[in-house]
Amino acid sequence: MTAVLAPIRLADVLHVARLRNASDVHLCADSAPVMRVDGALELQPTLMPGVEEIEAIANAMLSKTARAQMDASGDASVTYRDNEVGSIRVHAYRTSRGISLAMRLLSASVPTLEALHLPAVVMTFADRPAGLVLFTGPTGSGKSTALAAMIDYINRTQAKHIITIEDPIEYEHRSNRSIISQRHVGIDVPSFEDAIYGALRCDPNVILIGEMRDPSTMHAALTAAETGHLVLATLHTGDAPQTVDRIIGAFSGETQEQIRVQLAQSLIAVVCMRLVPRASGQGRRSAIELLLTNDAVRNLIRDGKTHQLRNIISTSRQTGMQTLEAHLSDLIARREITFEAAKAATARAAEVRSSTGTLA
Repeated sequence: MTAVLAPIRLADVLHVARLRNASDVHLCADSAPVMRVDGALELQPTLMPGVEEIEAIANAMLSKTARAQMDASGDASVTYRDNEVGSIRVHAYRTSRGISLAMRLLSASVPTLEALHLPAVVMTFADRPAGLVLFTGPTGSGKSTALAAMIDYINRTQAKHIITIEDPIEYEHRSNRSIISQRHVGIDVPSFEDAIYGALRCDPNVILIGEMRDPSTMHAALTAAETGHLVLATLHTGDAPQTVDRIIGAFSGETQEQIRVQLAQSLIAVVCMRLVPRASGQGRRSAIELLLTNDAVRNLIRDGKTHQLRNIISTSRQTGMQTLEAHLSDLIARREITFEAAKAATARAAEVRSSTGTLA
């Protein structure tokens, strides 16, 4: 005899997500919810929402503005706050079977830079008066959390004016030693580009850009960094050299030389992130590729020789730089992650060393 499942509510879904320590929840009509736990997808067969229940959950999470946007364009994003789970980044989208929801569960509080196991040199970027720091990596690699941790660190330790530009706002910051103004693209301001140029008229010290999606945003970010502001931003790129190429390649041929010069002058660092399952089976651990700008790096960017950047990173560990594969190998040696997990985290698995020192 088939069991009859009771109608589910948003609270039911979020309760299970919290118990499983899920990072993401996917809800589709007439399908069991799928939750991402430590990077892997898990079906939750005890829950089975119907079309009407998904509609009710969407209405509970979306603001009136976001609901109107979804009805008009088929997509909408918003940050929803739950007393039990905390902040949730919600993306609602229309499909042939009705509304579907993709939810990213954020930490209830902003973690510290130390808790994220970022290299110690990353903390020193907060002391720089101007320049561009890029946090990169695939979706779900911890970029937004690292940015939030940087902002929180500055807020607790320095008297600055910080403006964040996000879509949507993920972590809410309350002014501490610093003054923080957070702007939601699409609600508070039409675009990232408009928000950046608007911020320049607000006497900021630090500007956070949630994502550099297009050439206009990249150009505005470089301008802000050049004109005496510390700019923190993200890109969806796989490694540090690819990050530099992505920015330069976003522009047409006649402007690329100018962008190379601007980037060479303003870039402080590229922090490329991955989240790798721990060997214990409990949670994930950050693995980092780190490019720090020095004269050699500036010259390579300016001269269009970005293919040589990886050699600089590999031979400059004494200055704090590291390739992703070198860090993965270190984590294997410390038994924090497994050899198999490390190989799965990089496209250069052959450069990862096992605990015995042999290459993959």
